[in-house]
Amino acid sequence: MASDPSCPVCRTADIVCAKWTLLIVRELAEGRSRFCELERSLAGISPRTLSLRLRDLEHEGVVERQTFPEVPPRVEYALTDKGRALLPIIEDMRTFGEQWLGDEACGADDPAVRTAAALA
Repeated sequence: MASDPSCPVCRTADIVCAKWTLLIVRELAEGRSRFCELERSLAGISPRTLSLRLRDLEHEGVVERQTFPEVPPRVEYALTDKGRALLPIIEDMRTFGEQWLGDEACGADDPAVRTAAALA
């Protein structure tokens, strides 16, 4: 995505507008999650896309990856402070969707909704 490096909206859009990105952030709103758990909760995402998005989000400082020295190795992902700062954006998108598009997709049981409300 081409962006104006001096524009904060453009720089933010570069991070969050990739397909699946906000849904991954929403899923991590509840806390740490393993790759297979994320893959299961994001119906339709391919393992390759999930891997690429997690790598991009880690590179941007939105997600942190923790590897545990176990056999087999265990890897968990969690939001950083920068990632948690995106939760109000997701809450605003949910509110917009309910008001203008109908509320069939997400409801008050959405983890991002509960987490954003707790942060407010």
